[in-house]
Amino acid sequence: MHKLGGDQWSKAKKKAIERIRDVAAELLEIHAKRALKQGNAFAVENTDYQAFADAFPFEETPDQQTAIEAILEDMASPQPMDRVICGDVGFGKTEVSMRAAFIAVQNGKQVAVLVPTTLLAQQHFQNFRDRFADWPVRVEVMSRFVTPKQQKEIADDLAQGKVDIVIGTHTLLSKELKYKALGLVVIDEEHRFGVRQKEYFKKLRNELDMLTLTATPIPRTLNMAMSACAIFPLSPARRRTVMRLKPSSANGWMRKSRKPVCGKSSAAGRCFFCTMM
Repeated sequence: MHKLGGDQWSKAKKKAIERIRDVAAELLEIHAKRALKQGNAFAVENTDYQAFADAFPFEETPDQQTAIEAILEDMASPQPMDRVICGDVGFGKTEVSMRAAFIAVQNGKQVAVLVPTTLLAQQHFQNFRDRFADWPVRVEVMSRFVTPKQQKEIADDLAQGKVDIVIGTHTLLSKELKYKALGLVVIDEEHRFGVRQKEYFKKLRNELDMLTLTATPIPRTLNMAMSACAIFPLSPARRRTVMRLKPSSANGWMRKSRKPVCGKSSAAGRCFFCTMM
């Protein structure tokens, strides 16, 4: 809080405006360089890619298929990709990113998957490892669940090109982390990162392909990527419906609602109760 009649607020506001201008100029320079830079122009080997796609245990939704085709077209272009995939939780954004990662790895490039939380990093690590289990692709994770010694080994292997896909939190933004042949960056839940954090990889290598996944895109990201934004309006048929129950009274609600809800879902999954403490 600033005192009335003082000049502290004016100084803080002036400093913030100058900082905003500096960041805007930096972003303009980054995107100008990307516009002039030749990208990787990835080649798609149809036999291997089709085998990887056929291993997907579910049927792609029309929205997924549209997004995948658009990404493959972007990655085959010499212009660096900058695409946003917008869809609700459970709509299949991760599988779309895996298809892009497969193309990058098959072309000898490394993939970095940036996520905001340790739990999400571990979840993606398990999913990616299971999905690429039948392929000679090394997937690693860097988070607080990994010991410092293991992180150093992963970092060394990453610099030597022995790691194909690395998944991690803000650790991936460290200047000490080196990549031998980084070609694709996937940012999940982009609204959880700052502007400079999201632009870090573009500044690191102007020719990188960028793929952003989000359920709630911030206005700046959506505005910048409207020409390359794929939106999933329809949910997959396999997605379970979430039931929200509002109790009319606290007493007796748990006893009345627990049996029918859990009884209905016990055969196919689990049910959870969230109560106000």
